[in-house]
Amino acid sequence: MIPVRGFEGKTVAVFGLARTGLAAARALVAGGAQVALWDENPKSRAAAEAEGLALIDLTTADWSRFAALMLSPGVPLTHPAPHWTVEKARAAGVEILGDMELFARTVNAAPEHKRPKVVAITGTNGKSTTTALIAHVCREAGRDVRIGGNIGVGVLDLEDMHGGAVYVLEMSSYQLDLTSSLHADVTVILNISPDHLERHGSMEGYVAAKRRILANQGKGDTAVIGVDDPWGQQICTEITAANRRTIVPVSASKAMGRGVYVLNGLLYDATGERAQEVADLNRARSLPGRHNWQNAAAAYAAAKGLGIAADEAAEHLLTFAGLAHRMETVGTLGRVRFVNDSKATNSDAARQALSSYPKSFWIAGGRAKSDGIEPLADLFGRIAKAYLIGEAAPAFAKTLAGKALAVETGTLEAAVAQAYADAAATGHDAVVLLSPACASFDQYADFEQRGEAFRSAVQRLAHAAKGAA
Repeated sequence: MIPVRGFEGKTVAVFGLARTGLAAARALVAGGAQVALWDENPKSRAAAEAEGLALIDLTTADWSRFAALMLSPGVPLTHPAPHWTVEKARAAGVEILGDMELFARTVNAAPEHKRPKVVAITGTNGKSTTTALIAHVCREAGRDVRIGGNIGVGVLDLEDMHGGAVYVLEMSSYQLDLTSSLHADVTVILNISPDHLERHGSMEGYVAAKRRILANQGKGDTAVIGVDDPWGQQICTEITAANRRTIVPVSASKAMGRGVYVLNGLLYDATGERAQEVADLNRARSLPGRHNWQNAAAAYAAAKGLGIAADEAAEHLLTFAGLAHRMETVGTLGRVRFVNDSKATNSDAARQALSSYPKSFWIAGGRAKSDGIEPLADLFGRIAKAYLIGEAAPAFAKTLAGKALAVETGTLEAAVAQAYADAAATGHDAVVLLSPACASFDQYADFEQRGEAFRSAVQRLAHAAKGAA
């Protein structure tokens, strides 16, 4: 745990008592603050009470006595409308912040020689893989690495800091909205495409949230910017003009005179006098496809920004084992391979998976994002057959009608069984791909639970096949 500094003897309201809120409450108390916790879910309140944390009904509380409101990132800040806690805090002049901001203030309050290095990663897609990949490279290079934030452990639940530690933190746009004073030694913006627009109000609002990761950087810091989309290109151009930090553009689609890029799986470093090939990513079995090449290029640039030697960073990329629920092979039955890409919660993420295979038996659906799967129309020819689940199944079936074979299976279990039967019947090597292009919340608590359900369904098929043999 990282005890939060700066609120000693003060009372901080905490709303939202899932993983982030409870971790923040513990860290605030450990740092000498008092907390007033609330959640609209009785089960969440009971969990807090079981830990001995103080509950106060924030609907009737005197907000003038709070020094700040620690808001869980999933609670609406501005759109589609500010949450009632946000309105109460603003009316009382109470500062609103998130757990990343509590972490940032604690780092800033530490003596300079005790401050850790911070790597902050964001992007619409690929940020979890890139975060894990950077942590892997740093760990293999002998650094004391802590990884968390929007991946795995909440930032305040990580081991306490010291001057030699490296915190590798995935940051969502929700978290960035609530962060103002974080100084990251290395920042990464992988890519930007439309997502979470209902939360940010517009594409401009979403991009503005992503750009907050760059705030507070200066001379000696490094910004790694993906330039394979127009928003990344614009950000890179604008911060280059500011001429303050080291800027490393990265691309998985084109050669550049300056930066780090990948061509046909070969990683090139063009940050020096001339471009040099530094790694053959075709040898990295856990990093298939152009989207993973972008992740690898960004991780390599970030590692160099931390002072890790180029040859060492490149070498450790190739030993990365991969990330659960992201292009993860979870089993093989005969000539059929099952790939778990449950983390693909929007069409752009699903594009990356569908593009990686000439043909796949595609499982998709859940709670759809605003653009559905229409942006994937150019890839429908790669779908051997689609198996549609959850709320989005009827709408996706209409989109695919006349363009690709599709069946509404409703449940993931049924989809896996039917997809396997059809894939096995081909008699050729085949891929059953779970890449939903949807949120999971209609049927599962999160994408991890959905991915584990897929894994379990595959395991049951394997047991059944073994029993039949």
